Amino acid sequence: MADDFEQPDSSELGSEGGPVKSFLDHLEDLRWVLIKTVVTLGVAMLLCLIAGDLVVRILKWPLERAKVNYPGTNQVVTVTYGTNKLTTNRFVAIEVQPQVIGTNRVLGWRVNPDPALAVSAQKLKIELINLSPAGGFIVAFQVALYGGTVMASPFILYFILSFVFPALRMKEQKYVRRGLFFGGGLFLAGISFCYFLLMPVALAASQMYSNWLGFGALQWRAEDYISFVCKFMLGMGLGFELPVVLLTLVKIGVLSYRSLRAMWRYMIVIVLVLGGLLTTPEVLTQVMMAVPLYGLYELSVWIAWYWEEPDRNKARQRLVFVLVALLGGLGWLGWQVIWPWARNFYH
Repeated sequence: MADDFEQPDSSELGSEGGPVKSFLDHLEDLRWVLIKTVVTLGVAMLLCLIAGDLVVRILKWPLERAKVNYPGTNQVVTVTYGTNKLTTNRFVAIEVQPQVIGTNRVLGWRVNPDPALAVSAQKLKIELINLSPAGGFIVAFQVALYGGTVMASPFILYFILSFVFPALRMKEQKYVRRGLFFGGGLFLAGISFCYFLLMPVALAASQMYSNWLGFGALQWRAEDYISFVCKFMLGMGLGFELPVVLLTLVKIGVLSYRSLRAMWRYMIVIVLVLGGLLTTPEVLTQVMMAVPLYGLYELSVWIAWYWEEPDRNKARQRLVFVLVALLGGLGWLGWQVIWPWARNFYH
């Protein structure tokens, strides 16, 4: 009799993600997801609290690498001795040291010709301080919260996906995996771009604007600095998720290649507004943010065209050509412009 029953198609067996569960079983799974999430986050926060000094050094790296770009090319200091000019460099390093004059021991100064010390005059001299008895505890909590969230996020994401995936079809799971792969890569690219390139420029611009307005900027509150840096990097990482959002709207039918291509004028305004919202209110950092965002928009347009083009061979060739041209242009720009600028900026 068993042979009389029709065997299910193997493709239908693999179309669903997992077995059907009752409502109470789903609640039990959700409860365990929440428990594992809270425990993982707590352990990660504890580890970041123990290694708080290391996390703070990582967050202070952009501040230590930031450099003030003084306008013009005139000398800032000229040191002479009699009729002799001791230095012709724009930035001069002067050391104070004890000297013996007759029977007296006094403090004197001398010019150090080391160019590395002269360049250090352009570095930001900002001290992070606590202005209240509870300031140290607030900073420790911020370090634990932000650092623990970053450390625990891969595990939390895995727990959430293990709960959601059984409800998805195999095709939907494939799309989710692709979206997570590219979205995670873009998020890390945005954070890296902000940490290594944009953050030092923004911090230097902040001090320069404070000095221009007539305010001192030699000391910053530690909790304000840590909050600003972490939110800045988070905003940049989310801003780089623009292709994922646009291509998702294309997949579900809200947008198409033609609509994406037609909205390029509005996209210029949008990326400039995002640059103003996600960065400091300063033109240079906003433009540095807007340029890669618009490049990601153009890449999304070409990917949407590839999806809608009926001639896949022609579309694949043109997409490869566009990607090679884009990577070549970015490589040339990085080698000829960004790398020399960054090398001079950090040294």
